Amino acid sequence: MRSLFPSAPRPGAGGHNRVLFTLAECVPFAIALLVVAIEFSPAHFLYTGPLLTATPALAAVAMGPKGTLAAAAFALAVSVATATYNQAWGTLQVYTNFLALFLVSAASVTTSSAVHTHRQQELNQVRRIAMAAQRVLLRPVPDRVGPVRAASRYIAAETGAQIGGDLYEAVQTRYGVRMIVGDVRGKGLPAVRSAAAVLGAFREAVHYEEDLAEVINHCAAALRRERAMPRGIDQDDEEEAESFVTALVAQVPDEGVVELVNRGHLPPLVLNEGRVQALMPTSPLPPLGLEDFITGPPAKAESYPFAPGDRLLLYTDGVIEARNGDNEFFALPEAMEAMHDRTPSEFLEQLHQGLIRHTEGRLADDVAMIVFDRLDDEVGRQVGAAAAPK
Repeated sequence: MRSLFPSAPRPGAGGHNRVLFTLAECVPFAIALLVVAIEFSPAHFLYTGPLLTATPALAAVAMGPKGTLAAAAFALAVSVATATYNQAWGTLQVYTNFLALFLVSAASVTTSSAVHTHRQQELNQVRRIAMAAQRVLLRPVPDRVGPVRAASRYIAAETGAQIGGDLYEAVQTRYGVRMIVGDVRGKGLPAVRSAAAVLGAFREAVHYEEDLAEVINHCAAALRRERAMPRGIDQDDEEEAESFVTALVAQVPDEGVVELVNRGHLPPLVLNEGRVQALMPTSPLPPLGLEDFITGPPAKAESYPFAPGDRLLLYTDGVIEARNGDNEFFALPEAMEAMHDRTPSEFLEQLHQGLIRHTEGRLADDVAMIVFDRLDDEVGRQVGAAAAPK
């Protein structure tokens, strides 16, 4: 899912805006070149001083301080060249033009610097707010949770972004370690609201619902309530009404298994003795928000072997849908097998670097990953007893 900060442009609008912005940056230099063409032609009798004087002021509108200074320097070079070519040195008009160009350039650079500083302060404030929101919505997973060693990672597709529609959580409960990973269809505030609703319901239900399927049913009910809340009529509300959430809840009890309920999400991967296996559901279910498409029996948790030394990876589609320049997908199972001897935090760090290299730093979607290593039974019981709520 796309992230909240900054907002993603509407389809087709981003490229058009970039073209207009580039044209605006070229205007000051185009004016200076026009002056050169006039001054070095038979039409040099035309008075072009005001055109050059306006160059740094126009640059300050679309460019930063460095761009404005570059435009002012270019205008000064043009003034010197044209004055020399036309043998106008010593005239009052030339020195008046230089004085006007200097004053306008100084004012333009000062104004551009002030605007740039103000915008940077606003951006920093937005980032601080986003980081605070991320700490509330997506809390880092502890290094050890019950019978597992864990790590988590969230990677925003957009520069400066912090949170979006991807979600994850892991909680130690009396039933074992329970975890969730999900992906909201949508972007912006509607995606964040849906993610918050699902996570809030999960964090509450995991402690009192013994049946894992009931936990995800609570998440679905919370999403329905969130979508039903009136917020006026706008495009965001229309997108939210049509959104859904792919989600996977898992439970690691004291026994050597992992229990899963998958609602339209990507199957988790288990690394066992150096080989990766996808834990496919036997009865696929639709995502949260699409309960009308459930026609079979109620969802039930499915158990899979998860022995000490095994590694479990839960992830969102930003990982496997990451493409390189040749339009090839990222080979997640192979990467997981190649890093079987890394700790969970080292594994996610190297997986992150692998994604960046594969996409050449251009992730198309947000990425959420959470990984668990099953501890030895005795170590797991000791850690679980120490972490269990009293």
